[in-house]
Amino acid sequence: MTAQEAIDLSPSATRPAAFAREAARPRSSDIPDDKAMLRAAVELTRDISHARPEIYWPDMLASAAVGYAALAAAILVDGVWASVAFGLLSALALYRALLFIHELTHIHRDALPGFRFAWNVLVGIPMLIPSLMYEGVHTIHHTRTRYGTVEDPEYLPLALMKPWSLPVFALTAILLPVALLIRSAVLIPLGAVIPPLRKLVWGRASALAINPQFSRRPPEGAFARMVFWQELGCSVWAISVLAASYVYGWRPLLIALCVVSLTAFLNQVRTLVAHLWENDGDAMTVTAQYLDSVNVPPPARFSELWAPVGLRYHALHHLLPSVPYHSLAEAHRRLARHLGTDSTYAKANYPGLLPLVGRLIESTMRSR
Repeated sequence: MTAQEAIDLSPSATRPAAFAREAARPRSSDIPDDKAMLRAAVELTRDISHARPEIYWPDMLASAAVGYAALAAAILVDGVWASVAFGLLSALALYRALLFIHELTHIHRDALPGFRFAWNVLVGIPMLIPSLMYEGVHTIHHTRTRYGTVEDPEYLPLALMKPWSLPVFALTAILLPVALLIRSAVLIPLGAVIPPLRKLVWGRASALAINPQFSRRPPEGAFARMVFWQELGCSVWAISVLAASYVYGWRPLLIALCVVSLTAFLNQVRTLVAHLWENDGDAMTVTAQYLDSVNVPPPARFSELWAPVGLRYHALHHLLPSVPYHSLAEAHRRLARHLGTDSTYAKANYPGLLPLVGRLIESTMRSR
């Protein structure tokens, strides 16, 4: 749900009867909407809400080019430390290129002609993470009645879980590239001839989701056709890579898997601090969703590295999901100036990655 949709709802709609109950402690689901903040978010950003191709295209293409060039250097150079340095550069650049998948789920289909196709060919399919894994999934996370509930594919109450769950959550991402390779090279081709397997793979292993209870519905219409071509491309690429590695040696593939593992780990750490993860399953107002989300604006250091493509303004993104990434910094400046430091808006701004990780760890250690 967008800020504009929340403004249009009546008070009774924003606080259904399920929210109005006695509780031993304040609940995030009981937070009413701050209509002044929501209205300001809409009105102050009307002129910067359009995706600009002159920013999207060079950013995505340069990120992919640097990432692949650095990966090639990591494979070809002599010396461990030089290979590690190029691998780190490759992981950071490919991480930025990959996160354009988030933009693809929000920009209007007619806004950037050819961008979705080019991204899938250059980034999504080579890295075995085509846009089908996010499209039709991430939008559920932005639905007011589903955010933070058991139906949200991208939410777990991590702050309410055990301390050991955090390192397990972060470190499992390291296994992602191997899982993706098995999915595209083995499971997808087998699923083409074994319908029950195909159904299982689609429902449980075709979405960038963290909620283990989430299962996707079968694709339909134009989306189903897009899924077919993207999965065909991923399978052909994965099988070709394995065949080439068998013939010419496994070293390049192993280095590439290490780079993608680091990329996946970076994204998992970013996910850890994208929200406060304090909701215990109830539906939430847009303002409650905002306050459960995180901005890490300047002067925070290095946030553009670990939360690129606008994701350091993740809370603001939940207010204005259709505003393109290149406009979020300006939108933040306008809202911070207009609403002030004592506003609801200011409460979702945090100083950096480490304080957020510390807060999350501390929350998991509280007795319940």
